[in-house]
Amino acid sequence: MNARQLLGLVLLTLMWGLNWPVMKLGLRDWSPLWFRAITMAGGALALLIYYRRQGIPVLPRGKAQWRSVVVLGLPNVMGWHGLSIIGVSLLPAGRAAILGFTMPVFTVLLAVLFYGERFTRRLALAVAAVLVAIALLLWNELNALAGNPAGIVWMQAAAFCWALGTVWMQRAKLTLAPETLVIWMLGLSSIAIGVLAASTEPAPSWDFSPAMWGVLLWSVLLNYGAAQVIWFAMARALPASTSAMSVTAVPIVGILSSIFIGEWPSWQDALAVVCVVVAISAVLLRRDHAL
Repeated sequence: MNARQLLGLVLLTLMWGLNWPVMKLGLRDWSPLWFRAITMAGGALALLIYYRRQGIPVLPRGKAQWRSVVVLGLPNVMGWHGLSIIGVSLLPAGRAAILGFTMPVFTVLLAVLFYGERFTRRLALAVAAVLVAIALLLWNELNALAGNPAGIVWMQAAAFCWALGTVWMQRAKLTLAPETLVIWMLGLSSIAIGVLAASTEPAPSWDFSPAMWGVLLWSVLLNYGAAQVIWFAMARALPASTSAMSVTAVPIVGILSSIFIGEWPSWQDALAVVCVVVAISAVLLRRDHAL
């Protein structure tokens, strides 16, 4: 890994980690689905403009390519982003980040259950560590005035959707550029989430503080814009195991940065993040011995 790639990995980890408290700030002024729909649509537009200037085809061609966009977009974007923003609205940001990033473990479990991969000792360790983390956070939520145990369900459903989408993505026979795929997954999902928001939530007010404008710019240009560009560049240049290393640090950044919005982690949070890091490390490392 050269210096530029290392910088990209650090920036990606920071952006993904800091995004959890940023989302929490955004939800102080906007309802969850409207916040997600607006920022996702803005991010799709920003990526469309950027990749078109790079000369990358930005329009799917034929029914097969549009089918890939819809099928893969349901779990990867609409499921993960839609469910997770509801979870963030019910939980402290750091706690939501810990639960959200149990997703690599779900990915490997789905591959074992439905695609014949081996169940290894390391996977058994990962599952046990995730269960301990969930138990710790559930214990905390049941005893915390500012928490909501339902948020844990929403975040685990979001993690499952991301894992399912990852498994499908790995096995999909794509004929369109990944950049084109993500633009339209974001674009179509933002429309679907916007329809849900219009039918279930009050219309958002655009009369808010400069800090909220900063949250919107962050979400559009960095979370849905720059982070996606960096991720695709790294995915091409580095082995999957190397680029995936950033995943283990994201919940740590998320829970530490949440201090700046007044959310102090408990000992259960700290122990849960250790469990999740152990679980992610176990599934990212080479799986050797089957049980």
